[in-house]
Amino acid sequence: MNTLNSPQAPAAIGPYVQAKQFGDLVFLSGQLPIDAATGEMPASAGAQATQSLANVAHILATVGLSAADVVKTTVFVKDLNDFAEINEAYAAFFAGTGTFPARSCIEVARIPKDALVEIEVIAGVRRD
Repeated sequence: MNTLNSPQAPAAIGPYVQAKQFGDLVFLSGQLPIDAATGEMPASAGAQATQSLANVAHILATVGLSAADVVKTTVFVKDLNDFAEINEAYAAFFAGTGTFPARSCIEVARIPKDALVEIEVIAGVRRD
């Protein structure tokens, strides 16, 4: 089992790692919408979703994977009233992959750092 880490994504803020690779599967911890270069979060839910997914992309890239390799996502949102805005950013991230991953979207009471969005993914190494 390998631990994955990208300096382009924010460091873990607790006793966990950005991701683990186990065989052909990569399990990413929930990615907060923090820009690793500035330490800042965008204000809107859509922009936060875009940043969270950018962090996902940085971590996947450490093992040569991309959005096309994501098989399952879990999207945690502070307020489901932001769903359309988040969904638009989500669709843009996966556009061009030829398909969308399976997904769960859950409204939660609170997200670390009072973020509006947190996204975790499971990706798989393709053996086409």
